[in-house]
Amino acid sequence: MEMPTVTMQVIPMEHGLLLAAILFIMGMVGVLTRRNLVFILMSLEIMLNATGLAFIVASSHWGQVDGQIMFLMILSLAAAEVAVALGRIAAVSKAQNTGYQCTWRDERLGPDSLF
Repeated sequence: MEMPTVTMQVIPMEHGLLLAAILFIMGMVGVLTRRNLVFILMSLEIMLNATGLAFIVASSHWGQVDGQIMFLMILSLAAAEVAVALGRIAAVSKAQNTGYQCTWRDERLGPDSLF
């Protein structure tokens, strides 16, 4: 009895890069508009995953493994960033009972200022 062969459909490079660009823009909008540090970190993770997706799509298009290696480096960077940032959030929240970004800024500007 012969096993059926399964062929995979290749996603066009343009579609993968378009998805990566949409995800990156969504992450950037989240970073620029949110004030809660947890949401800012989630948006940064979306941006890092979008760049990783772009690397993987490009490497699959050219038949190289360089993009997958870069994605592993991006994942390790994201894990380190989360570990440091969550520690910082815990320290700020414990000291000031808040999790908002404005607590890291100069107090002369007031709690509602963005810059």
